[in-house]
Amino acid sequence: METLSVKTHRRDELVDITGQVQAVVKKSNIKTGICIVYCPHTTGAITINENADPSVKSDIIMELDKRIPWNDGYSHGEGNSAAHVKSSLVGASETILIKGGSLVLGTWQGIMFAEFDGPRTRKVHVHVQRAE
Repeated sequence: METLSVKTHRRDELVDITGQVQAVVKKSNIKTGICIVYCPHTTGAITINENADPSVKSDIIMELDKRIPWNDGYSHGEGNSAAHVKSSLVGASETILIKGGSLVLGTWQGIMFAEFDGPRTRKVHVHVQRAE
């Protein structure tokens, strides 16, 4: 397992980590297997989506903000309940296949760290496992 460091710059942000994850896969020398990307934070998440057009990232954030507003009468005392809800909805991990030593992603897909309570420096764990 390797741990990546991801620096975010806004409260809500999607950060492309595809290159960093692919570097971990390459370093592992595993040609066929799986790669698990995991976020150990309760106000962050991991997702796979279009990575070619940056407006997709802003559209995702915009729609999440509409459905889960920052101030909505939450009980949680820290004031970041919206971030916790978004994290649960998006999810803490993704599993990606490895073939030929590379991540198996669609043409436009990228792996993103989703920040919902930034800016911060976050950790992302990457585990690469050989197929049996």
